[in-house]
Amino acid sequence: MNRRCWLVKSGPESYSFNDLLAEPGQTAEWDGVRNFQARNNLQAMRPGDGVLFYHSNAKPNAIVGLATVVREAYPDHTAWDPNSMHPDAKSTQEHPIWFMVDLRAERTLRRPVPLEAIKPTPGLEQMALLRNSRLSVQPVTEQEWALILKLAGE
Repeated sequence: MNRRCWLVKSGPESYSFNDLLAEPGQTAEWDGVRNFQARNNLQAMRPGDGVLFYHSNAKPNAIVGLATVVREAYPDHTAWDPNSMHPDAKSTQEHPIWFMVDLRAERTLRRPVPLEAIKPTPGLEQMALLRNSRLSVQPVTEQEWALILKLAGE
């Protein structure tokens, strides 16, 4: 695999994988990230990178779909909009702090991969999802990617 792999998290009540699938071209901005480590991960993403889409605050929490990065990081304009869900007065057009990427949905996984199936799986012990569960954008190794797809029946 020549591309990097990532995991993005969203509560399905906020923005679900089905919402991404319903977007024009199945493509949308991944905006609203307001954590510096997650922002740095967004900035490291490149077009063609693979993305696991994880539903958090769900029953059960699970990886449910696959997506691809189609546009690398650019300033997140929602930070400048006081009416957005994620405004930040310190971020300006001249000096943006926050960034977003564009993601395109690829497909729903054959079987969702719940957190409870990830935890005991050999080879996933060091997965960022288990070590830093609050991080909304995180790297995934090639080995972890392959194991997740195997758990999903792919």
